Amino acid sequence: MISIIITGYKEPKTIGRAIESFQKQKINGKYEIWVVAPDKETLNAAKKYKVNILQDPGKGKPTALNLVMKKVKKSDILILTDGDVYVSENSVNLLVDKITKKVGAVSGRPVSVNPLNKFFGYVSHLLTDIGNDLRIKLVNEGKFIVCSGYLYAIKNGIFKEMPENILSDDAYISRFIANKGYKIDYEPKAEVYVKYPENFKDWVKQKKRSTGGYEQLKEFFSEKTMRSFSQEATGVFDVLRYPKSIKEFIWTILLIKLRLYLWIRIFIDVRIRKLSFEKTWVRIESTKSLPP
Repeated sequence: MISIIITGYKEPKTIGRAIESFQKQKINGKYEIWVVAPDKETLNAAKKYKVNILQDPGKGKPTALNLVMKKVKKSDILILTDGDVYVSENSVNLLVDKITKKVGAVSGRPVSVNPLNKFFGYVSHLLTDIGNDLRIKLVNEGKFIVCSGYLYAIKNGIFKEMPENILSDDAYISRFIANKGYKIDYEPKAEVYVKYPENFKDWVKQKKRSTGGYEQLKEFFSEKTMRSFSQEATGVFDVLRYPKSIKEFIWTILLIKLRLYLWIRIFIDVRIRKLSFEKTWVRIESTKSLPP
């Protein structure tokens, strides 16, 4: 049995497309779809489809995942995704086929749907494309990767519960599975289509939240993750090779400056102001409406 778990929050306009992108697939074997959300708007929109509905208490995604994990104990494989994205054809089979005795999790590939001719659209394509190249490189070298929270599969039974204050649940689950002795694999053909922030305010909020979440993992694991200031610094040359025009090169330089600004903000908030990691979680409104 495959359990497809879609978590969401105030996403009645996108949850249908997320569900349909799975129901249109010819999935090998028996499967079920779960929609987990705290708000009635999302759940009522999901009820139009033949899926399992579960209302969570609204305490965050980790709490929602902990709750649904108790409902899918008999499943062999779990597919985790979000209610504001949609996936490519045959993505489930591609992910499931890579799960073996030694492979405990498989990540899909995030693909930006933002327009490439706008600055933050260009940034989203640059970062997702370089992230794709990095995951392929690390897997080929037999190294650890973090699954993308937008779409990944895990072998059920390895992971059961996480602390409710976790910000990067995908990074936490990936590291937990790897520490149990399993390999994390990657399937670039299993694509998940994502809308990224369209303005500076939302971009900073999202990146601060995700990067801060990686920093938070130091409280739980001694191993390094895929994201750190030193790792980003060494990857600058890869970023500079990406642009294909003078305009894109200028945008790339601006992105490097913005990332430096982001790390300074995180250092000040966490190391100097001593703000809790939980305060970095905010809803990113400009990512909640997918294009047709």
